[in-house]
Amino acid sequence: MQVEKQTVLSGIRLNLNAEVGGFALRAELDLPATGITAIFGHSGSGKTTLLRCIAGLQSAKGELSVRGQSWQSGRGSLPVHKRPLAYVFQEASLFPHLSVRKNLEYGYSRIGESERRIGFDEAVEWLGLSALLERMPGKLSGGERQRVAIARALLTSPEVLLMDEPLSALDYRSKQEILPYLERLHQKLSIPVLYVTHSADEVARLADYLVVMEKGGVVAAGELKDTLAQLDQPVRLNDEMGVVLESVVVERDSHWQLALARFDGEYGLWVPDQGIEVGSAVRLRVLASDVSLARQRYEDQSTQNLLPAVVLEFTEDQAPGVMLVRLQVGDTAFLSKITARSLAHLQLQRGSEVWLQVKSVAVIE
Repeated sequence: MQVEKQTVLSGIRLNLNAEVGGFALRAELDLPATGITAIFGHSGSGKTTLLRCIAGLQSAKGELSVRGQSWQSGRGSLPVHKRPLAYVFQEASLFPHLSVRKNLEYGYSRIGESERRIGFDEAVEWLGLSALLERMPGKLSGGERQRVAIARALLTSPEVLLMDEPLSALDYRSKQEILPYLERLHQKLSIPVLYVTHSADEVARLADYLVVMEKGGVVAAGELKDTLAQLDQPVRLNDEMGVVLESVVVERDSHWQLALARFDGEYGLWVPDQGIEVGSAVRLRVLASDVSLARQRYEDQSTQNLLPAVVLEFTEDQAPGVMLVRLQVGDTAFLSKITARSLAHLQLQRGSEVWLQVKSVAVIE
């Protein structure tokens, strides 16, 4: 698979090599200065090793700079305690003998007043902790403990936040509880966040930028919407190929319980009305299996989401007799899964103009 080259505002530049117990890591990346970069891959792909190398917890060779500051080069490497980062692990690891407030103050007190970029009250508000400040860690749920751990990390005012599968130790209910707070951080923080996960759902919900790792190497990297739309992309939504769209709710139809979400400023998709206010930003998930193609626009049908598109490329899917087609609508790429017979019947080629018939759209929440 080819790694898609992107021009991005540099936040983290690295070219690192590491050998860990016979496992070899090779990674060269240029990551954005803000937003959430998801590092995705199956167990053993090298995700956590990469994060540990960035933190300085794992010895590596090569170069690393963060927001213009050199952390590692041929001349030497900053020790862990001099790297202005915060690391959130799978387990919250709170001080059990300290209240939530005291746990947070521990992180806050480590930073001089002139260097504090995130206020105590800000972190408490972002993570919804005001009602928990006087509780002891033993009285918190798993999701609450992890929210406290994230707030404590942020109160050290790091230059970069590293998160190593922060939801993997939580049950489903706790995950659903904490995800809205992570989305809020996504909107508030002005530093890069590296988020290691093996969950495609977390990628779809949180990531701006995506790095896919396999066997210690980077096999794909780029903005989320572009990387998910690659035909040979190993990341599958609900175990299927699909894309994620950034959109804005522009209309709500209470009679039919639908909302119109617009992307690229002019293209709209009707989605189930979930009470989201007009003007709100929402993420949409469109699976390739929910997109059919037509040479003409057919109004007299059950599918109401119709979009003009151009065929970019296509390839054989994993299933026999099935083709995966990549198409462009405005500035956004879509995927469609159709039979090889349909592709031949429609006489589709690169550059063919078609209509997308989108049968189902999910609002990511």
